[in-house]
Amino acid sequence: MDIFDKIAKNMGPLGQHQKWSHGYFSFPKLEGEIAPHMNFRGKKHLVWSLNNYLGLANHPEVREADAKAAQEFGMAYPMGARMMSGNTKHHEELERSLADFTGFEDAFLLNYGYQGILSAIDALVDRNDVIVYDAESHACIIDGVRLHMGKRYVYLHNDLESLEKQLQRATKLTEQSGGGILVITEGVFGMSGAQGKLKEIVELKKKYGFRILIDDAHGFGTMGKTGSGTHEEQDVIKDIDVYFGTFAKSMAGIGAFIASTEEITNYLRYNMRSQTFAKSLPMPMVMGLKKRLELLQTKPELKAKLWEVATALQTGLKNKGFDIGSTNSVVTPVFLKGELNEATAITMDLRENYSIFCSIVIYPVIPKGLIMLRLIPTAMHTLEDVKQTLEAFSEVRDRLEKGYYKDKNPSEA
Repeated sequence: MDIFDKIAKNMGPLGQHQKWSHGYFSFPKLEGEIAPHMNFRGKKHLVWSLNNYLGLANHPEVREADAKAAQEFGMAYPMGARMMSGNTKHHEELERSLADFTGFEDAFLLNYGYQGILSAIDALVDRNDVIVYDAESHACIIDGVRLHMGKRYVYLHNDLESLEKQLQRATKLTEQSGGGILVITEGVFGMSGAQGKLKEIVELKKKYGFRILIDDAHGFGTMGKTGSGTHEEQDVIKDIDVYFGTFAKSMAGIGAFIASTEEITNYLRYNMRSQTFAKSLPMPMVMGLKKRLELLQTKPELKAKLWEVATALQTGLKNKGFDIGSTNSVVTPVFLKGELNEATAITMDLRENYSIFCSIVIYPVIPKGLIMLRLIPTAMHTLEDVKQTLEAFSEVRDRLEKGYYKDKNPSEA
């Protein structure tokens, strides 16, 4: 069969909907300055879909630092990969600051979060090692695990009994292969908002002797007393072996970092293929990230405001009887019972009649028969935004329960 003929017959689980969803449900265009209120299809909307947790995207000091660095260095400098010709003192200063802030000996800058953690997993294990990972791990972790040429076992989400069962299997295997075990989980799971059970997992290290890698994309900047991450929140900084954080969320930028001991971090510097063969982070982003990290550390009121908004939103939803799952972070899922056509109709109703833009999640990401509306609060949202959302969601739920959305055709969206 011709490859293109095969693709035409199977566009994939998301691509099969592209003809009617593109530009509205998928690949929508939010326009204007990054803020809680932006334009969608020519109309101002209250937006709950941007991971700009601390509101740094358009902070005046950040905008100034970005512009100044672009003016001084341009977007090209430094040229080449870090290992060959793309290293600078500013890259190294940012790495030292990130290591100090998160409580590790050393840190290594990564061009992108997705390819970064994927490549880190590939570098950390060989065919004799076994990976044990949480079932609800992000796609970047799943793809990293797929690169692994050895065995991998998945455990039920945040289920310690299931984890221990897989650790027992992994231990038997490594006793024969002479390899080790790498456990991978997340600090905060981006869909459900649930924290990974780091404290309980690291307790199992005493029994099974594994190493642990956590992806804290949604925890870095939002969790812990200082905002350094979920490992600080759960008081296990010294027990985490490899820590991954991204700049795309709280830092409102591009890139990521990975932190560990000096020895392991240096090993990653020289063995992560995605960094060895990729151009260094451009200087405007590096200088801008230094300013973002400075603000994250010196303006605790930003995280405090984020949590004020998140707490008001989550408390209000629970008081109105909404199911927000097991979130214990600022990520706020709202679960409703319904099918695909109802999900799309609800989303359209919220956007067209209530001017509220939030992300919609359906099967296969969540079980069939459920709809998840995913809300991402930020430090820039207000309590008035929360009130508007609670009122709109209550009305939409009433319509859903009365069957208002039942006969809506998603292809007519």
